[in-house]
Amino acid sequence: MDSYAPATGLFAYAWLMFVIPLVVSGVLLLAGRLSNAWGHLLATAAVLASFGIGLALFVEMIGRPVEERAVGVPVYEWIAAGAWRFDVSLLVDQLSIVFVLLITGVGSLIHIYSIGYMSHDPDRRKFFAFLNLFIAAMLVLVLADNYLVLFVGWEGVGLASYLLIGFWQYKPSAAAAAKKAFVINRVGDMGMVVAIMAMLFNFGSSAFAEVNAGAANLSPFWATLIGLMLLLGACGKSAQVPLQAWLLDAMEGPTPVSALIHAATMVTAGVYLVVRSHALFSQSEVATMAVVVIGTITLLAGAWIGCAKDDIKKVLAGSTMSQIGYMMVAAGLGPAGWAYAIFHLLTHGFFKANMFLGAGSVMHAMDDNVDMRRYGALARLLPITFATFAIGYLAIIGFPFLSGYYSKDHIIVAAFEYNTLVGVLTMIGAAVTAFYMTRLMIMTFGGRKRWAEGVHPHESPAVMTVPLIILAVASGIAGLLMNNWIAEWLEPAFGEEPHATHYPVFETSPIALATLALVAAGVVVAWLVFGRGRAIAEVAPERPNVLAAAGANDLYGDALNGALVVEPQTQLSRAIVTVDDRGVDGIVNGGAGAVGGLARATRRIQNGYVRSYALTMIVGAIVIGVVLILGRLA
Repeated sequence: MDSYAPATGLFAYAWLMFVIPLVVSGVLLLAGRLSNAWGHLLATAAVLASFGIGLALFVEMIGRPVEERAVGVPVYEWIAAGAWRFDVSLLVDQLSIVFVLLITGVGSLIHIYSIGYMSHDPDRRKFFAFLNLFIAAMLVLVLADNYLVLFVGWEGVGLASYLLIGFWQYKPSAAAAAKKAFVINRVGDMGMVVAIMAMLFNFGSSAFAEVNAGAANLSPFWATLIGLMLLLGACGKSAQVPLQAWLLDAMEGPTPVSALIHAATMVTAGVYLVVRSHALFSQSEVATMAVVVIGTITLLAGAWIGCAKDDIKKVLAGSTMSQIGYMMVAAGLGPAGWAYAIFHLLTHGFFKANMFLGAGSVMHAMDDNVDMRRYGALARLLPITFATFAIGYLAIIGFPFLSGYYSKDHIIVAAFEYNTLVGVLTMIGAAVTAFYMTRLMIMTFGGRKRWAEGVHPHESPAVMTVPLIILAVASGIAGLLMNNWIAEWLEPAFGEEPHATHYPVFETSPIALATLALVAAGVVVAWLVFGRGRAIAEVAPERPNVLAAAGANDLYGDALNGALVVEPQTQLSRAIVTVDDRGVDGIVNGGAGAVGGLARATRRIQNGYVRSYALTMIVGAIVIGVVLILGRLA
């Protein structure tokens, strides 16, 4: 805490940002049905209040000298036992404040959108309580100044995501998806636990300042172990290979949940963790290489899945996997990539939240149908949804001057500088992104109408379309606004001196132009395959080819997990049960049976008849006599 500026003025009350939504969440859950009429409004106001505080802190930080922008905020002493002392303290610095603005800003828009989207749900009040709980936990995660408090927020978002994914628990698929997400994330969380224990062993503390200061003294073994365990935790939260299987199923939750958790916030927590732990990863080439490799594999795997899905939300979920893969690649590139990872994280939060909410608007118009094969020709009937979604589409494929063009292309250029193969693969990923996102646009908004009889598509109400418009504007201009600012702003959080960056409005380097050409090729191929008025059954058949089938089955991730993890554990459990039943229980029950049998046999001697006892005594005397005589003769 000594290395940070003291908390004065509004900074001393930074904890209100997560306390307000946390308290409101508790109020709504405890008030029950009494809050049905106003609970959603109070929850939305709580997140807007957190956004207001965050925005005020950001403005004050801009006016401060660079060396005073990282502010430590002590809250209370948490654990004090012997030499161990852990505080609940916050760190409001250049990195955490941009996350605060993303979480609360996009979160506020999603809350407003949800007022309309969930208007007919009888448990709307509970839904908003869970949303507030998630916002509070996510803010704890990004504002913590040490890994222990970060882990509290980390587990809090895990709990909230479980509650929100399974919100419609009467649907078996939603309940199963929530359990799946919870279990897979616990696997990643074990990596976090091991990493924090290793920090306490090596540094005697989990505070960022002390860990960063002592990281250079770590042995290669400890640096690699901690880095890989943190990466395992990041893979769980950010749905990266090999812990990605939960994300597609998580689309069973209400669409605003997908926008908040699976686009803008929780799934980016892994990227935040890796970038925040830059000092540790810098000490291990193995760990940083693992980050790059996993990110590269995931960006291609997610793009492959996105090409094969007909469920509009699952196409966007595969896209989320892929885009976070780009962020992971950047996070593993060292100082050259850390700022790019956060840059793409921020722009992705805008355009992907925009598209998820846009998908919800389409579902609202199509009686909750998610199958794009049953859409078509919606552009004219849903003009606002189409226009805002189109901006998000252009942003994600990297259309010049929109947000993704700047943030993703920086990562591709940096990847080429790191390794040519990685650069080529990231460029291929950009082309595939253009292909499957164009496919989504054509199947949803273009062509001929394919919806069922009785469906009457209509535009969503203003409470849903206004957030779409705001997010679309951010998707359009955020990249240009941050292009020559974000790296300089973030560098002090990475322990570097800030220096102004000068990127052109239109990049003319060979790599950037080649990327644009591949993106254009992806769009053209998608148009040739899915456009030109072709019957959708020809290009999206019920029985796809081998590659499409693999993508439609999430690259058989569930089958692989079943074969490598679930089935061996099932067989082991059965073996243990067999040994327990037939071995341990057999010995115990067999011994008891033997004693019982002996007792039953000897019980017959005690029959209560005097003549039987006399006969027994005579027989006994004869036996003894015979034995004595035989012994005498011998």
